[in-house]
Amino acid sequence: MTYRFTDLRHKEVISACDGTRVGFVDDVIVDTKCAKVVSIVIFGRSKFFGLFGKCEDYIIPWEKIQLIGADTIIISCTTPKPCKRCKKPRFNQ
Repeated sequence: MTYRFTDLRHKEVISACDGTRVGFVDDVIVDTKCAKVVSIVIFGRSKFFGLFGKCEDYIIPWEKIQLIGADTIIISCTTPKPCKRCKKPRFNQ
């Protein structure tokens, strides 16, 4: 079965163990050498309308995904811990 990024985007991610709602898929990390999806990214929620920054992002490895349904993605038992995403290098002008 094949999916496009637009098909995965905005699907709800739920933990299979305790039924916790983790969030919605916002981004995908792809390994360009072998053209495989490495993980999905759920952006952290903003704190107090974005005035106090935002929570850290969830990065879920592709191996942890158990099922991709029409509206939801089920991941393995434990809810992932949020982690900082490395920022893209910027070009100096």
